[in-house]
Amino acid sequence: MNMNEIRALAKAKGASIARLRKAEAIRAIQLAEGHFDCYGKAGQGYCDQGDCLFMDDCMEESAKAN
Repeated sequence: MNMNEIRALAKAKGASIARLRKAEAIRAIQLAEGHFDCYGKAGQGYCDQGDCLFMDDCMEESAKAN
């Protein structure tokens, strides 16, 4: 997901993401959606937040970090 899509989503969810990097912006959106702010932090490739919009991107970011 690119930053323009993230900005549009944040606006729709009422999340303020001004001057945040991509991961931080996504975490703000996750909180606005009622999820944990865990983007890119899935340990050992596991995540139980199956209805999160960012799950696929998150798994990729988490794999890079580990």
